[in-house]
Amino acid sequence: MSKETALEAVTRLYQEFMKLPFPPRLAGADRAGFDLVMLDSDTAGWVFIWIKNGGELEARGRSGLLRCIARLDQVLPVLSETDHPEYWHRLHEMARLVADSPQVATT
Repeated sequence: MSKETALEAVTRLYQEFMKLPFPPRLAGADRAGFDLVMLDSDTAGWVFIWIKNGGELEARGRSGLLRCIARLDQVLPVLSETDHPEYWHRLHEMARLVADSPQVATT
């Protein structure tokens, strides 16, 4: 996938994702030892920064995003149907697309 195609795809997914309400029952909850509100916020934040920067993340941002993906990888298997797994899978998909996209890391 080219940078432009990845940027367009992630931008569309991000816009759709931002219309979704955070699962209200999960406010203050943690799964696999991670606070779900913070995981959601951190991951979506790095995706937003990547979009805003035209498909690039600084090294710190890339590291932060990869940390979020690793946490999502631990959280996803322990989610129940009442945890709205589709919400978390969308977040994970966006983050993976960003991490897998061709980019020139800036300082």
